[in-house]
Amino acid sequence: MADSRDLSRRTLLAGAGAGLGALAGDATRSSLAQAGPGSKGPAWSAEYGAKKGDVSLALYRKRSGRPKPGERPLPVLFLVHGSSISAKSSFDLAVPGKGEYSLMNVFAGYGFDVWTMDHEGYGKSSGTDGNSDIASGVEDLKAATEVVARETGQARFHFYGGSSGALRAGAFAMARPDRVDRLVLEAFTWTGKGSPTLGKRAEQLEYYRTHSRRPRGRDMIRSIFTRDKPGTSDPAVAEALADAELQFGDTIPTGTYLDMTANLPVVDPLQVKSPVLVLRGEHDGIATEDDLLDFYRRLPNPDRQFIVLAGASHAIALGLTRSQLWHVVRAFLTLPKAEA
Repeated sequence: MADSRDLSRRTLLAGAGAGLGALAGDATRSSLAQAGPGSKGPAWSAEYGAKKGDVSLALYRKRSGRPKPGERPLPVLFLVHGSSISAKSSFDLAVPGKGEYSLMNVFAGYGFDVWTMDHEGYGKSSGTDGNSDIASGVEDLKAATEVVARETGQARFHFYGGSSGALRAGAFAMARPDRVDRLVLEAFTWTGKGSPTLGKRAEQLEYYRTHSRRPRGRDMIRSIFTRDKPGTSDPAVAEALADAELQFGDTIPTGTYLDMTANLPVVDPLQVKSPVLVLRGEHDGIATEDDLLDFYRRLPNPDRQFIVLAGASHAIALGLTRSQLWHVVRAFLTLPKAEA
């Protein structure tokens, strides 16, 4: 277990969830959409493009109101998607009659300028012969953040990565610490030691080594919500997610699966200098709590937290406890910095 320093109020909040109720940079489309909790009106949204060499990357933005010249900039939150689902399906999903499931809407309503992107080979971004591994994802983020910096006038942003998106975000924080203000690693894994999900996934390691894409159908999408602990999400969410995502095809890149089964660790905690929130669901099978605590203890910034959300599985952001996630992420992003 952690020593007294690791268990301080500021740094370790394990179990806290139990008590908490086409040219680069060109905007291609803008619109109004319903904003989330705390909003005073509809969210303004827009789409942009970035270029990574010959690869075109699709970016999406939501905030409360259209940007106006001379106004005070809003804090930027950049959302990084995982292995199997593209950006909008992950973070801007509509589930009719089931309440709010858009993380973009929620944090636009909280006063953030919210951005996300489709990584290479996903969604509306270019499909290539590459496998879109973690290193490729870092290069995607480098290209995308140049657009965000130009459009917002800000140089540093908050980052939230889910699952392998947390690996992408963490690796980006190592490569470009000047761009990262605060970092949320949700459903993260460090070494993968003891992970039942990764152990099962490793049975297909040779396939990931020899193929750049893997099958991804409706049943696979449903399994995201049932493999850890059935009952932690509404079945309607899986169907809405499949409807939104399968328009982009029934295969996705293998790179993050290869990295997570053969190349971990890809994030060195000693090289992550920003404040970090490590956030996991109680029933998450992608990483053990011990593995994440070992990572957490090595983080050098005193503004760090470790939180377990009771009753949640790997798919926290689309689960029944998602409002708890909103609460703890918002609290972390607005927490005053520790005194030197």
